[in-house]
Amino acid sequence: MNMLRCLAIDDELLALDLLEDNIRKVPFLELAKKCRSAFEAIEILRQEKIDLIFLDIQMPDISGIQFLKSLSKKPPVIFTTAFEKYALEGYELDVIDYLLKPFSFDRFLKAVNKAREYLNLTGDTGIPASIEGTNGADNYLFVKTDYKLVKINLNEILYIEGLKDYLKIYLEGEIQPVVSHITMKAMEEMLPGNLFMRVHRSFIVRKDKIKMVDHNRIVFNKTHIPVSDSYKESFLEYMEKHTLI
Repeated sequence: MNMLRCLAIDDELLALDLLEDNIRKVPFLELAKKCRSAFEAIEILRQEKIDLIFLDIQMPDISGIQFLKSLSKKPPVIFTTAFEKYALEGYELDVIDYLLKPFSFDRFLKAVNKAREYLNLTGDTGIPASIEGTNGADNYLFVKTDYKLVKINLNEILYIEGLKDYLKIYLEGEIQPVVSHITMKAMEEMLPGNLFMRVHRSFIVRKDKIKMVDHNRIVFNKTHIPVSDSYKESFLEYMEKHTLI
């Protein structure tokens, strides 16, 4: 991967200077801009391509959490804060890491390496470079599991179940799922929409693997996957297009 363009957001000037110093020490990082407020950061994100955000949480007017929730599309985020109590909420927002001030350069480096690994896996657009079209026999992606990258053929995926901070990928012919520490949102963005559909907060299914639907539940062997109200309209529309009456 090329240089990662970073945006540092913190209302404390000293904290911004320390971030800038750490960023300059890392060969693959480039500081695009330092911002003292979320409002300033919003303008930068509108104008420039940003690969990684360092974000303070407690700021005047708009907190880092409020700012993050306001973004429809956001780059990977590393929280930087003096308050440990926000750690859980940070991870629920799918942040890459959580740096508790004052943090060492070693801890900073660990966080940015994690961000680089994530971007190397997903690519700049969230679609892995290893996906080669939608109809070929070599469609695949790599997922990280147990500190290894495992190749998953898209045409073998039945469905994906999302849990709190990881997910399970169920494959045809396999009893045990592949477990990976990745969010459902990230996985949904990685998968081609013409092949996969999200039907529930916790489930993504492969469309052409659906063989039975029973009372708004998709049946895979002994597993019954519910279709939630949030996704019911798009699911029913898909089914109507493929149903003979």
